[in-house]
Amino acid sequence: MKPLQLSAETAIELAKRLNVPLEQLMHMPRHILIQKLVELEQEQANTEPDSSSESES
Repeated sequence: MKPLQLSAETAIELAKRLNVPLEQLMHMPRHILIQKLVELEQEQANTEPDSSSESES
């Protein structure tokens, strides 16, 4: 399996957000990376609705 084709900046940012070592991220299967990104989005969506609903009022 070849490493993911990500820019250096993107890879560093993803490694920080997913809390995984950069080397592990680069060799992570694509479907696992997508799953982790979806989980991260869901966590952020669960914490943000309170603040966004207040600003709409």
